[in-house]
Order: sequence, then C-alpha cells, then structure tokens
Amino acid sequence: MDAITWFAEHFIGLFNKSAESLMGLITGILPLLIVLLTAMYAVTTWIGEERVTRAVQWAGKYAITRYSIMPIIAVIILTNPMAYTFGRFLPEKYKPAFYDSAVSFVHPVTAFFPHANAGELFVWAGVAEGVRQIAPESYARLAVLYFIVGIIVIIIRGYLTQWITRILINRGGHQETFKRFDEMYEAGQIQGAKSEGGVL
Repeated sequence: MDAITWFAEHFIGLFNKSAESLMGLITGILPLLIVLLTAMYAVTTWIGEERVTRAVQWAGKYAITRYSIMPIIAVIILTNPMAYTFGRFLPEKYKPAFYDSAVSFVHPVTAFFPHANAGELFVWAGVAEGVRQIAPESYARLAVLYFIVGIIVIIIRGYLTQWITRILINRGGHQETFKRFDEMYEAGQIQGAKSEGGVL
C-alpha cells in the first residue's frame, strides 16, 4: 500500500512541477518574447522591407559578411526557421554554407534575443542556470561570450561548408550546371535556379 501511495504522490507531483514551470514561463519569458518579436517587426517595418533586402544582398556578396552579418540579421529578424529563406538571395553554390551558418546561430542568439528561437530557449537556459546560481555577477559576461563564440563558430562553419561544397561540385562533375546557375542568378533569378531539365 505504501508503494502505491508513494507512486500516486510522485505521479501527480510531476504534473504539479510541470504546471509551476509553465506558470513561470507564462509570467516570465513569454511577455518578453512577445515584446521582442513585436519590436523586431516594428523595426523591420520602419526601416522598410526593401532596405532590409538590399542590406542582405550586400552582405551576401562577401564571404566574411555572408557567414556573419547575413545569418545574424536573418536569425534576429526572421527567427528560426524562417531565417533560412534568406538563402534565396545567394547563388546556389553558397546556399549550403549559408544554411550551415544560420542553423548554427539559432542557439547562441538566444542569449540576447530569445524570441529568435523561443522553442529551444532551454538550451541557453540550461547553459546559463548553473552560472546564474553559482556566480550571478558573471551571467552577463557569459551571455556576451556565448554570443561572440557563436559568431566565430558560424564564420568557421560557413567557410568550411563552402569549401566542402566546392569539392563536391567538382568531384561530381557539376561545374557546368553551377556555372549556368550563376548566370541565371546574375540575370536576376534569385528564387532558385532551374535547368532546362528541371532542378539539379
């Protein structure tokens, strides 16, 4: 009988703790996420969608900005997973590397912009909770370092994936196909290049 009572108490206790956690999110992080998301949309509206698009296209021209500024803007403004759609502004050969950079930034960005990846905020919360309890004065420094290391990692991953993509294009004998894609991109077809026989 004691075992049944213990199980019943702990079974309902699990749901009580879950409800407490949910209430903490509703009264704590949820309003912050809503306000940040609203602010990001307002800033984008004030700046203008065309200006944002031009800034992204400029960032896509150079490798260093393509794998730093471009994914940062994409993740902060469009959030996860819409951020990956910024890849449409790039030639086909750079899209895998951009995706790798953007997808690698969706966790470090939560240190300052939790709205950008609210569904996986637990990653930053898990990293930061121990520091917050042991050394609360180091919490802000941890957030800055987490963000900066994230930027360094996305640059490295972008360059590395671009290099791997080039090797695979050459190894697979797709140079002519991608040359045609580049020509179509230069002609203004930024939504994705299609060959005469369909998509590569």
